[in-house]
Amino acid sequence: MHGPIYLSEDIRRIERAAGDAAPPLMERAGAAAAEIAATLASDRGKDILVLAGPGNNGGDARVVAERLKEHFFRVSVATGVPEIAEKPWSLVIDGLFGIGLAREVAGEHAALVDYVNRQRCPVLALDIPSGLHSDTGRVLGCAVRATHTVTFIALKPGLLTLDGPDHCGEIYVSSLGLEVPKLLSPTAWVASPDLFRNLLKPRPRNFHKGMAGSVAILGGAAGMSGAALLAGRAALKMGAGRVYVGLLEEGVSLDFDYPELMLRHPDDALGQDLDALVIGPGLGQGERAETLVGAALASDLRCVVDADALNLISENEDLRHACARRTADTLLTPHPAEAARLLALSTADVQADRVKAARILATNLNAHVVLKGAGSILVARDGHWFVNASGNPGMASAGMGDTLAGILGALLAQRYSGESALVLGVHLHGAAADALVKDGIGPVGLTASELIDTARRTWNGWLAGDHEAR
Repeated sequence: MHGPIYLSEDIRRIERAAGDAAPPLMERAGAAAAEIAATLASDRGKDILVLAGPGNNGGDARVVAERLKEHFFRVSVATGVPEIAEKPWSLVIDGLFGIGLAREVAGEHAALVDYVNRQRCPVLALDIPSGLHSDTGRVLGCAVRATHTVTFIALKPGLLTLDGPDHCGEIYVSSLGLEVPKLLSPTAWVASPDLFRNLLKPRPRNFHKGMAGSVAILGGAAGMSGAALLAGRAALKMGAGRVYVGLLEEGVSLDFDYPELMLRHPDDALGQDLDALVIGPGLGQGERAETLVGAALASDLRCVVDADALNLISENEDLRHACARRTADTLLTPHPAEAARLLALSTADVQADRVKAARILATNLNAHVVLKGAGSILVARDGHWFVNASGNPGMASAGMGDTLAGILGALLAQRYSGESALVLGVHLHGAAADALVKDGIGPVGLTASELIDTARRTWNGWLAGDHEAR
């Protein structure tokens, strides 16, 4: 999946800019959806149920019904449950509510949603599954669980984040014949290596480890050294020339599985000739940890701030100001609870509008931000933002964030810009997990350490020009 993403208000602006298109946009939408519907239903029978709501989405649905009748399908159009004749449908088309829905679905409409979700045939949603908020992916009371969604003009964030991926099924995009970016320049895209294809840096033959950069990982308090070691291993296998791991836990001097990692006292690691820094994995929240975060933010190093370092920033106004004053690239990697602490909100508030929360964080802390979760939201410091569609539920396991932090640190060390490191690293992290699941490893039981080698293989494929590598 690729392409620009637009909020609902921007879609309305595009529709107004298109003016009196001929044929009208509703006719185009209906025709595009009917073509997909005919394909989905053709092998199952001729009986199609079309649910038509009161607004433009219902208008699209009625056009779809007419086009399907022209192709000799037996089409029933309904606006309420009592109107539906019980029969084995070959396809249900959801045209109840579109991108303008802002209130919870209730009453008769909720009954229709429930009816659709009980069907065993394919369900095609028009523009967005009814009940799903177009800008946030939040379920408004209840929502259709479609097997397929045809969205018009361009992608919307609600299709890709929070509950969207569980309700949309396979997504088709129909531009309706419009040159959308010319009507309104996008500021958001689906995260993809294609966006940065020209920035990927295959290594020349005349190459040495100093050209791959040096990165330090600061963390690993007592009982949590594994987090810092995971980040260090990920940075090592993502190509950083030297990886120092500054462990707060005393007595750990060697990673026997990865002796290439140079384990140090945190002050010694911070004092090396570095190109990038990762702080937070297993850091803890004591006074020593707080001092290290302050030192990292005061440095001119490009920095990934993760885990406990984020929690310390949320509790300390001086650290927040230090982060906001930085001129070097700063990458913040909060999950929703960490983002909530940074914004002084509840986790539910953050999840209610993930795009808004991530954009506020990027602005307030002058940083590139990834708000992790289903459909991670990535916001660059310049305001551009992205939704990452790679990844799967197997990533909900211990250490996954540590491996991501290490990947990002390695890319910064290899002199990728903050924005490109963020987008490439987050997408790669998810793509590696998807490749493992495709190979039968997970999603249940997928571990962070398993992901590292697959991420390396995928990254090398990208560098070789194979963006489908896994």
